[in-house]
Amino acid sequence: MNYSRIIYAFSIACSAIVVHAQDQQLPSSLSFKEAVQIGLKNNMLLNQQKNQLDYTQVNKTSALLQMGPTVSAQGSLYRQDGNSFNQNEGRVVNGIIDFVNGSINANMPVFAGFTYLNQYRAANNNNEAQLYKVARANQDVIASVSNQYLLCLLDQELVKVNDQNVKAQKIIYDQLKEQAELGAKAESDVYNQEALWKNAELLLVRARNMLRNDIATLATTLQVDPIPYFQVEPVNWSISELFSDSTALEVMYTTAMEKRSDLKQATYAEKGARYFYHARKGYYFPNIYAGASYGSRYNYIKGESNRSFTEQFKNDNTNLGYGLSINIPIFNAWAYKSQAAFAKVTYKNAQLTKKNAEVTLKSDVIKAYQNFNDAKKGYISAESAQKAGELAYRAEKEKYDLGVSNIVQLSTVNQTYVKAQGDFQNAKFNLMFQKLLINYAMGTLQIEDIP
Repeated sequence: MNYSRIIYAFSIACSAIVVHAQDQQLPSSLSFKEAVQIGLKNNMLLNQQKNQLDYTQVNKTSALLQMGPTVSAQGSLYRQDGNSFNQNEGRVVNGIIDFVNGSINANMPVFAGFTYLNQYRAANNNNEAQLYKVARANQDVIASVSNQYLLCLLDQELVKVNDQNVKAQKIIYDQLKEQAELGAKAESDVYNQEALWKNAELLLVRARNMLRNDIATLATTLQVDPIPYFQVEPVNWSISELFSDSTALEVMYTTAMEKRSDLKQATYAEKGARYFYHARKGYYFPNIYAGASYGSRYNYIKGESNRSFTEQFKNDNTNLGYGLSINIPIFNAWAYKSQAAFAKVTYKNAQLTKKNAEVTLKSDVIKAYQNFNDAKKGYISAESAQKAGELAYRAEKEKYDLGVSNIVQLSTVNQTYVKAQGDFQNAKFNLMFQKLLINYAMGTLQIEDIP
């Protein structure tokens, strides 16, 4: 194994990370809205779609201009040594002659089976489709960053819960150890409590590791350096406002049909594919073009008297041509038929994509509606379970301190309470995310929805 090459590659990678860190420095704490803003700025897939939008806009303009004339200018400067025909004198000249030629040409389609018109319609619809694709990609980024940000917030809360549990178990362990030394408690209770304390520390280590992993995943989504550790700030979101949202399913569906960018993108893509298919069928028709050309030339024969450049180029050697040309396709080895067949398949696939977008829209709305209502119920249940678990733990702790209960019963109640705390935090952040998914399913999600 070539260790020198591995070390060199590692040093290059580290240098790249340092340079990237210099380009984008994050604060030690990151707010929800700041995270979404950075994601919208840096997301790779979103920026790729924006680049594609730039192309479709240029292609739309190009398709429009193709229906008009094309103009080109040509020029040449060369020397010929030997026999050549001199148009000015009408004879063959043997010697060195310098030529200067210049011309301007224009062509314009008169009839092309509506090919250029349909190509413009296709390009225009494809541009609209890409515009809505970028809009949906914006919402994709907001939803993705929101999911990961709230997951990091949940991890931070779970770290706090497990840290508090470690401290509580350590206090109980110290008390038991003192009581065991005085003979008030059994030595086995001390060992049992020590196992619970160490297990709580293990859960805390896992929670912190999960937090670091999710922070790194969020940094990757934001396209920022994951090495400098940062914290996510708490979200100032009123739970009562979340519960007051009672949008009806029918209203959600109607709004989604009007606002969903992916459905509009599929609709315009279908139109674009249809016009592209018609454009390819236009190749079957004769093409008529109008053209005009104007040019002149200058000849200089070595050793003879020559008329001036102005006399030759502006007066004597000018030529003007104009007219119509027609091209009738008779047989081209099925090239046009193959292109039309491909365009037809593209059109049919676009129809299927649009139908799938409509079905997906309905499914997304129903799932978002059900999940949000379930999240409300889950939050209420988790909140009640946490309160009950806290009361049960306090009561059991008092009984244990009075000697009425034992360490096994206390540890069981404590585990239930710790689990209830984690479930409550999970239910709270799930409720927040499901609220965002409601707007995402309706196609109305925007950065202003982020608290």
